[in-house]
This record gives sequence, C-alpha cells and structure tokens, in this order.
Amino acid sequence: IEKYGPVITPTNGEDVHAIIGWHQEYEAVFLIEKQGAVLAERPYSIASNEILSRGLKFMQMSTCDRFRMYPKAAHSELQMKATLIYDNQTQYARNIVLDILKEPESHQGHIKRFSATMTLRVIYGKTTPTYLNDSYTLHLQRMVPIVQGALIPGAYKVDKYPFLKYVPGYTWELDKWANSSTNNHTGPYSVAGGLLSKPEMGMSEDEISYFCSSLVAASYDTIKVAISTILLAGGHFPDIQEIVHAESTPSWAAKHVALVHLTKLHAFILESLRWRPVNPLGKSYCWRWALLRTDLQIPDPETFDINHWIDLGGDLSDLKAFSFGFGRRICPGFNLANCAMFLSLATVVWSFTIKEDFSNRYNAFELPAAIVSPHKPYSMLYQPRTHVGWLKDVMSGQMDKSVV
Repeated sequence: IEKYGPVITPTNGEDVHAIIGWHQEYEAVFLIEKQGAVLAERPYSIASNEILSRGLKFMQMSTCDRFRMYPKAAHSELQMKATLIYDNQTQYARNIVLDILKEPESHQGHIKRFSATMTLRVIYGKTTPTYLNDSYTLHLQRMVPIVQGALIPGAYKVDKYPFLKYVPGYTWELDKWANSSTNNHTGPYSVAGGLLSKPEMGMSEDEISYFCSSLVAASYDTIKVAISTILLAGGHFPDIQEIVHAESTPSWAAKHVALVHLTKLHAFILESLRWRPVNPLGKSYCWRWALLRTDLQIPDPETFDINHWIDLGGDLSDLKAFSFGFGRRICPGFNLANCAMFLSLATVVWSFTIKEDFSNRYNAFELPAAIVSPHKPYSMLYQPRTHVGWLKDVMSGQMDKSVV
C-alpha cells in the first residue's frame, strides 16, 4: 500500500481482490462512504449464499430488493432509542462483576455469558438465566464458526468447483446449519417479535428467521471479542485506565443513556478497537487494520492514546472508526453492540482496577485468519476498587442505586 497507493488489487488466479488501506478524506473515506452503492455488492459464494443461508442472510446478500428491506427492519428494531426499551440490560452487565468476583480466572467465560444473554434477550426475548453450558449458548458456540468460516474466500472448494454441491454428502455440514435456527419468539418484546407484529415490513417468517439468526451470529461473537479486547487494553495501559477511572461518577448506574457523556470511556473503547480490531481483515473490500494506522490521519498511530478521538474542546472528534463497517454494509446491530460495550465496560471499569498478569503474558496480536479474530485464553487480574461485600450488594441490587 505504501508503494502502490491506497487502493490495490491483488489477484489469485481468476480472483481479484480490492484492498482499501489508507484513511484520507479524498481517498479511503471518499470511496467507502461516498461511493456506497459501488461497494455494497458482495462476491457470490455458493457455500455461504446458496447452501448455508438460502440467499436470506444479510452478510453475503447481493444488492437486491431484499437487501434494501433488511436495513429498514434493523432500523425499526435496533435504532438507538429502540435498544433502550429492552429490560434487564444493566443487570446483565452487573452480573459480569458478580461472576468475576466469584471466579476471576474465568473472566473470558463471563464476558461470553454476558454477550449470549444480551443477544438472546434483545433478539429473541429470552429472559431466563443464560449459562455457558445451556443449550442456547452451546448452539451459538457451534454455529458461529461454521457461519463465519463460510464467509472466508476459498474456505469451501464448492465455491471454486460448483459441481460439488451435487455430490451426495459433500455439503452435509452446511445443510445442517442452514436448517438450524432459534425461532422461539414468545415472551417480552424482542426483535423477532417486533418484526412478526409488523406485516407492513413485508417480511416472511423465513426472512425474519434468517435475519434474526444473522444478527445473533454477528452480535454474539463481535460483542464478546470487543469487550475482551477493551479489558485487555485496560491491563496493558494502566495510565489510560486511571484516566477513565477519574471520569467515573457516582451516577454511572442511573440510566444507560447517560453513558454517552463518558467521553474518555468512549474514546478508550474506540482506541482499543483501533489498537486491536475485532475483524482486522474487514470484509471483501476494506483492510481495517491499515485504515487507522497511518500518520496521515492519526499522529503517531502506533501509540495507544485516547486523545486520538478527543478534540480540543474535550468532546469526541469526528474521526471515523469503521469498527462496524461503513456505508450500506454497516452492521445492522451496531447500536446493540455499542450499548452492550458501554454498559458492560462502564460497570466493570467502575468496579475493578484491571492489571496485566505478568506471570502469564499474552500477545494480543496473534490474530487468526478469521472474519472475527477471537482471543486465545489469557489471564488478567481484577482488583476491586471498593469493599467486596459492598460491591456485591450493589451489583446484586440489594442496595439503593442512589447511594452508588
């Protein structure tokens, strides 16, 4: 990219790939935001489009009428105001603290539980307790790698040799998951229930089912990896964590809409996801690792500094992050993900000082080649910032929030 310019097109046989690698006003930003119609199309994949999703999942869908209908459905149920109507979100975040106090060595599992709980509550209305060993979570853990794996170019030979889809047994694994979804929409208000109650959206039950399963697969994995990344950054950069701690106020638990005013926390989240992107390879067109790693846009880009995202007036700057995509392909659940990250991180950072475990160092940049790059098991130390008994009472709801 430094040699040939911001847009390069490497080839692999007949396959041509476009990589946008610089973040400049008239180059990368112009292409990915102002030319959204050009970049909205996706390469056709037999494994992902045809076999696994039956042409009904958003990620690999071509720019057809159905593709234009899905963002409208997402806006209807997952715009910022809509995400605030789903109950118990604050308590789900507090459960992370209670779980860490009980088993700090299993902190990654607690984040995974939170992500599953939040995702299943919002999308399917599941309000019963969610645990790592229950059927819903186990289903997600098995399904997500299959769905994401099918999105990687060349993962299945059927994309190069289409006749293989007619070979008996070759696509059995994809067929199995194509017919697997969670379609129980009873209970409190949810995305699935909301769409089923709105015939004016023009979506069939099959379309709603696949749309919701797409949201679940994307949200569950992205939220858990993003939160783990940000907590890891807190341990790696204790001086930045102190700045975020100083911003915390006693009213942190009043309303999650107030969290948007925690400027330094927001900047810390953005910088953490720039430091170690959840999906560094992007999808189809955009190499996200490079977009925000050039000094043309960010001074000293290899330095972890939350001031990259704060303007001279102390507010968030207008620098684009692209953590959730861009243009017409922006993640439809980005408001849900932002809400989940803010709630969980405001709660955990308020409760603990997070420290790196020097006896078990972890390289955060051992990134697997995947759509979402998960973390390997790693160790962090969580030191309560107040009396443990009092903290447990607060997080379990046994103490009036007004005294927090």
